[in-house]
Amino acid sequence: MTETRCADCPLRPLPLFLEHSTDEVDLVQSLKRREVRLEADETLIHEGQTDAPLYTLREGWAFRYKTLSDGRRQILSFLLAGDFIGVQQKMGDAAAHGVDTLTPALFCVFQRDSLWELHRRSPTMGFNITWLTAHEESLVDDTLLSVGRRSAEERIAMLLILLFKRAAALQKNDGANGVPFPLTQQHIADGLGLSLVHTNKTLRKLERRGLHRIADGRLFMRDVKALARLADLFGDGHPPPRPLI
Repeated sequence: MTETRCADCPLRPLPLFLEHSTDEVDLVQSLKRREVRLEADETLIHEGQTDAPLYTLREGWAFRYKTLSDGRRQILSFLLAGDFIGVQQKMGDAAAHGVDTLTPALFCVFQRDSLWELHRRSPTMGFNITWLTAHEESLVDDTLLSVGRRSAEERIAMLLILLFKRAAALQKNDGANGVPFPLTQQHIADGLGLSLVHTNKTLRKLERRGLHRIADGRLFMRDVKALARLADLFGDGHPPPRPLI
C-alpha cells in the first residue's frame, strides 16, 4: 500500500479542518510511522491494551466502547475521519476502552511518545491535542445527557443530527445526497442505552413522521429543524473547525 504524505492528506483541504503551517505538518509527518487498514468489525485497540500507539482515522467509521463482565456493551462515541485516537490511554497504564471499526477503515499510526513530542516541539500542536481531547469529552457529555435525561425519541434525534452533520462536513456537497450511515440498530441501542426493540420502534416512528430516512446504508435528513427541536439540541449540530493531527 502506497502511503500518503501528511501534506497531501485528502482531509486537509476540507473546510472542517484548520489550516496548519508547513512546520506543523512536517512535525506530524516526522512522528507518523505507518498506515494500517482494517476491515469492518475488526479491533484497533483492545480494552486493557498497554502498548497501543496513537492513531488518526483517515477513512471510514469506528467507535469507542466499554464492556461489562457479562458482555454488555456501552458505546462511548462514534469516530469519523479526522478523529485522533488513543490520548486517553496515554494518561494511564492501559486502554480504558476498546476501539472497533464499523466499516473498512484506514488509520495513520504515530509513535507511542508522539503526544509528548507534539507538546515539547510545538506549543500550538500541544494546544490542538488539548482542544481535541476537550471536544471528545463534550461529545461524551452530550451522550451522558441523552442517556440520563432525554426520551428515546430525543436521544435518537440527537444522534441522527450530530452524526449527519459530522459526516456531511466530510463531503463536498455537505450531505445533499445523504451521508454514509453504517450503524446497525444494535449500535444505536448500545450508544444510547436503549433496548433493541425500543430503538427499532422509535426509528420507525421518526421516519413515519417524515424527519429522516435510512436506506441502503445512507442517512437522509428530511426535516433537520424538527429533529433539532425534538432533541432540544443546543446550536445547529454542525461541528466546529478543528485541528487535524
